[in-house]
Amino acid sequence: MTFIGKLARFGTAVSLAALIAAAPASAKNFKIAVGDGAGGTQEALGKAFVAALEENTGGAHTGTLFLNGQLGSEQDTVNDAAMGLLDFSILAINNVTPFSPSVGVLTLPYMMLSLEDAETLTQGPIGQELVENTLRDSGVRILGWAYSGFRVLTNSRKPVTTVADLQDLVVRVPKNEIMIATYKAWGVNPTPMAWSETFAGLQTGVVDGQDNPYITVYSMKFDEVQSHVTNLRYLFSIEPLIVSEAVFQGLSEEEQQAVLDAGQAATEFSAQYLREQEEQIKNVLVERGMQISDPADGEQEFIDLATSEVWPQFYDSIGGVEKLNEALAAIGRDPVATN
Repeated sequence: MTFIGKLARFGTAVSLAALIAAAPASAKNFKIAVGDGAGGTQEALGKAFVAALEENTGGAHTGTLFLNGQLGSEQDTVNDAAMGLLDFSILAINNVTPFSPSVGVLTLPYMMLSLEDAETLTQGPIGQELVENTLRDSGVRILGWAYSGFRVLTNSRKPVTTVADLQDLVVRVPKNEIMIATYKAWGVNPTPMAWSETFAGLQTGVVDGQDNPYITVYSMKFDEVQSHVTNLRYLFSIEPLIVSEAVFQGLSEEEQQAVLDAGQAATEFSAQYLREQEEQIKNVLVERGMQISDPADGEQEFIDLATSEVWPQFYDSIGGVEKLNEALAAIGRDPVATN
């Protein structure tokens, strides 16, 4: 089955005649900013979205991906989209959180423990509420979600299996309060660093390590400057596809529905892409010389410190402990005490 054929299974049928009648005089080629490089889940989501959009609009609309942050840092693209200067962007969820803090519920450490948890939260009522909050807070609309897997820890110096092993490492993190607080709970003062500077920071030894999903490690070629991987599962990485609300409102109702359907098709494609690709990519990284270690004692030391020390710090920003408990209930986990 062709790539377009796969996506057509997921898309919602749209009346081609209606779209043609409503289409602008000339086809629109939307600009889509992508933070990561080729071969990652961000690119896969973007390609899936473009293919579904072309399918749904009979070719009236398409899009061009600009990889490796060509259109600015991930946080800059949120600002640009909000002002109508950029059409679409695909970026890590932690770079949306500064603009819409309630989205931080998805970045609390050990909140999501599987791909299925991520799908449930992003595609159910919790996800819809976060879409509405993000639109209200930042002027951009989340259309779809890339699922990239757990942010494993990589470093250039040694195997890491315990919290104690972390103490003498300089670890890069995004400029995200929750992620910074997580490393501090583990006794480490991490180094916030822009994504565009990360490879050079690792290459020059300014930082020893960083965390990102296997697929991102592969697509960004971090194996060239990192030799050790620790299978941390503290954060399941999801990467929303956002559209400028100004751009979205400039479309006809039929075109808006075509865009929404393309986002859903791309989301479903992304989940399947992760299931099919992650294990193969891990094997490739091992073949390239990376050594993979598992945390000691089922990661319990990491889990206990992160959930006990970090979660309470962010109850208010995510909308209260009740919002956390709603999310936990949605994925079948016990609530935390509300006092």
